[in-house]
Parts: sequence; C-alpha cells; structure tokens
Amino acid sequence: MAEHTIKAFDDEIDRLRGLIAEMGGRAEAAIENAMLALQRHDKVLAAEVVADDRRIDAIEAEVEKLVVEVIALRAPMANDLRDVIAALKIVSVVERIGDYAKNIAKRVPLVATNSRTVEPISLLPSMGQVAGEMVHDVLNAYAARDADLALAVVERDTVVDDFYNSVFRTLVTYMVENPKTISECAHLLFIAKNIERIGDHATNVAEMVYYAATGKTLPERERGPDIQMED
Repeated sequence: MAEHTIKAFDDEIDRLRGLIAEMGGRAEAAIENAMLALQRHDKVLAAEVVADDRRIDAIEAEVEKLVVEVIALRAPMANDLRDVIAALKIVSVVERIGDYAKNIAKRVPLVATNSRTVEPISLLPSMGQVAGEMVHDVLNAYAARDADLALAVVERDTVVDDFYNSVFRTLVTYMVENPKTISECAHLLFIAKNIERIGDHATNVAEMVYYAATGKTLPERERGPDIQMED
C-alpha cells in the first residue's frame, strides 16, 4: 500500500513538472514570437501571441488544482512539500511572464502603424533575447533541480537591467530630438519595461528553484540604479 502511495505521488509530481514544462515552453515561445512580430511589424503573429496566452492561463489553473489535490491527499513533507509549493509559486510567475509577452504583442500594431523608423528599436531584440534565454535556462534549472544554473540566471538579471536603462535613456533622448516620434517611442518604452519585468520574473523563479533544490534562500540581490516606469 505504501509503495502504491509513493508511486502515485511520484506520478503526480511528474505530471506537475510536465505541465510546468509545457507552460514554460509556451511562455518562452510567446516572448520569441512577440519580439519577432515587433521586428517584422507582423500584426498577425502578434495576434497569435495574444490568443495563445489563454492556454498558458488554462495550464496555470490545472496546476493549481493538482497542487491542492496533492497536498490534500498525500500530505507531502520536507523536500516533497518544497517541490509542490515551488511548483505552485512558479506557475504563477510563469503566467505573468506570458502576460508580459502578450503585452508586448499588443503594442505591435500601435508601433507598426507609424511608418517612421525609430532607431533605438534596434536595441530591443537583443534585450528580448537575453530575457528569453533567462526563461529558457531557469526552466531547465527547474527540470533538473540545478541550483548552479538557477544561480547563473539570477546573476544575468543585471544584463537585462543595464539594457533597460540604456534603452530608456536612448529613447528619451530620441523623443527630445524627434518630437514627432513621441507616441511611438512611448510604446517602445512600455515594451522595454515588459522585457525588463520578464527578466525579473525569471530571476524570481530561479530563486525558487534554488530554494527547492538546496533548502536555502539566496541573499537579497544588490541592484544598481534603475529607472522606474509604471508597468
């Protein structure tokens, strides 16, 4: 009976991990496609990113339901409980990452309607690539319970922050010099902020993965000066 219970619990954990992997993969694809849509001014692809976000939301609800069932029926302890709680927290953060990708996609038609080429837009694809790679790596860290990879993701967040501060200053300067681009630049600023938040959320997941793998919390990160902008 005990062996059956353990097997059932292991199966449920595997199912949780599978759902999170699917959800993370979809969020990662959403980031990539949103940035691609921005570069190509592809309104159709942008609309697909927005529509696909519903599946990410549905997986989050499925994971939440499964976590409640596991806790109620299996009463996991110690490491097992950390795994289950980490899964619940991680899906919430991944759902937000998907939302940020959706927000980027929603801005694409607003940017694309303007025929002028805004030079600072060239910085955004590189920034988006770094954030997307952080999401990819942190999901691998979660799947492998790799504390070292999770720590590497945390350390990379400063790269995204530096990108954001550079983009912010460049766009503000560009708007001052080219007042007719203010509307489009404002949309690009919000896109940059959403990418920056993706990096922050990937870092949050990395901290959860590190705790789940080691039982230890990472010390609070030292952050450089950050130019704040409302989400």
